Parts: sequence; C-alpha cells; structure tokens
Amino acid sequence: MPTNAARKSARLSVAPMMDWTDRHCRYLHRLLSKETLLYTEMVTAPALVRGQALHLLAFSPAEHPIALQLGGSDPEELAKAAKLGAAEGYDEINLNVGCPSDRVQSGTFGAVLMKEPGLVAECCAAMIEAVDIEVTVKCRIGVDDQDPQTVLPEFLSRISAAGVSRFAIHARKAWLQGLSPKENREVPPLDYGLAVAMKGLFPALHLSINGGISSLDQAEAFLDAGMDGVMFGRAAYHNPADVLCVADRRIFGSDAPDAAPEAAVQAMLPYIEAHLTTGGRLHQITRHMLGLFAGRPGARAWRRTLSESATRSDAGPELVLEALACVQ
Repeated sequence: MPTNAARKSARLSVAPMMDWTDRHCRYLHRLLSKETLLYTEMVTAPALVRGQALHLLAFSPAEHPIALQLGGSDPEELAKAAKLGAAEGYDEINLNVGCPSDRVQSGTFGAVLMKEPGLVAECCAAMIEAVDIEVTVKCRIGVDDQDPQTVLPEFLSRISAAGVSRFAIHARKAWLQGLSPKENREVPPLDYGLAVAMKGLFPALHLSINGGISSLDQAEAFLDAGMDGVMFGRAAYHNPADVLCVADRRIFGSDAPDAAPEAAVQAMLPYIEAHLTTGGRLHQITRHMLGLFAGRPGARAWRRTLSESATRSDAGPELVLEALACVQ
C-alpha cells in the first residue's frame, strides 16, 4: 500500500489506546469502516529492538491502512524499531509524545518529551532516514506548567523542521505528577481553539485534532473549520456503530452502503474460529465487540451474554450467535 494511503485516511482515525486497539479490535473496526486510519497500541522501541518482541507487530493484511505507534526516546533505537515496522508492512510510523503514564515517563518517552523538542526532532529525523513510509507524531499541547500558547507552536516548528509534516494534537495538557493516565484524559481542560489555530500558523502541515470528540457532527465541524483530520478515541471504541459504520459515507464521501453491526458480527465468526484453533480464547476478541449495539434494544442482553460467558474455556462462535439473537 502506498505511503499516501495513511495520509488520505487520516481524515478520520481511531487513536492508539493501550489495552484496547489490539489486532482483534482493529480487525473489527476495519469491518465497520474501510477508510478510517487505524493505529496500534503503543509498542515500545526497546521491546522490539532489545526484547525482540516481534510478535507485537503482528496484524492482518485486512487492517490496512494501519499505523504503528512507537514509544521511545533513543534515536538509534527508534530508527531500528521503525525499520522493523516498515518491514512488517505498516503504512505509517507514529511517535508517541502524549502518553502521561508513570511507566512511560520512567522510560523518558510519551508526554514528558514535550519538554525536549530537540530530542524529539532528532528521533524523528532518525526514523525518517530509516524508512520509506511516513513518520508522524501524536502530541499534547503541553505538560505541567508549560504555556501551550508558546510551547505548541515552537514544538510543531522544530519537529516539522526535522521532516515531519503530519501531527495528531491531543488538545489537552498532560500533568505528569498528581493525575493518573485516566484523569489525564478527562481532567485537564480541552483547548480545541489552540489546536485549530495551529492550522492557521502552519498551513502546510497536516493536523488532526484529538481529545474528547464524541460524534461525527463534531468531527465534521472541525473539518469544516480547516482541520485536516479528526482522531477519535473512546467514542469509537465504546460506540463504534455511531462513529465508524457511517464514517465512510459522511467523512470520506463513499457511495458504498453504511456498514451494519449485525453483518460485522457475522463476518467476525471465521476470524473467531481461526483464533480459537490457534489456542486463543473467545473473550480476547468479544471484549472489543461489547459496544457494537450501544443504544439499541437488546444491547444490554448482548453485552451480558458475552461478558458472563465468553471467558469460559469452551466458549465459541455459537455464544456470539446466541448474543446476537438478543438484538435481532
């Protein structure tokens, strides 16, 4: 797939989310939207380069266009990890400059790197040199006591000078002390205006906005305001039908019929069978499917049936069909 496939699809994307956007989640999301850009969970460069944990890179060809998000702060190591990702067939390499967790900070990567734009630029330049696919950055608007009005434009200026032309901006500060990762997704106030203003300052950059976006109406408003892309997080995970099933038509102008959650469930059955035959468990997949019918009659029974029984060692596709009958 050509490099520009990820850029085109970045008009709408599903954010990298730890413990959520694994390969099973992404396979489901691709059944709901053919166009939306999908991101992996963050994979650390040390795990790939030092730990040889190459299984973390596995994905289905059906998931394209797909971006690999890396965490790290060593330019040489990130370059090696990016090469491994490119060799595996990813369409984009993304550097995490937004995750505020303690574990991430102790490794000197994630949001703490907002304090070191020079190092981020060095890391990005090394990755760009190493691979033929696009290298992008997902960042915050600042951390701790930084002034986002000053920090964000300086950050974008320095990183773009290193060769990065596409950014996803989570329009919140991150507080590295005193707030949990969950609180950092909810407590710091959103400043959408600042993120939108960056498009005026840097018209040549491709800028996506991220953080608390809950509907396609909201996404369309940001696109109308000049943003190049919108990145959904939890809304796409918890209520995928309202976001992804209609995204191809509303955001990308596709004339294909909207995806139907029922059809997606049926399409997941062979995938589930294949997973079980390799020793996998049903709940590893169905945990990502619980929100498929959110807001519809029978949704509670669908969730309950899967939540209560999918962890059984003998649970298989027949349980999914039993749960589906609750909403049909």
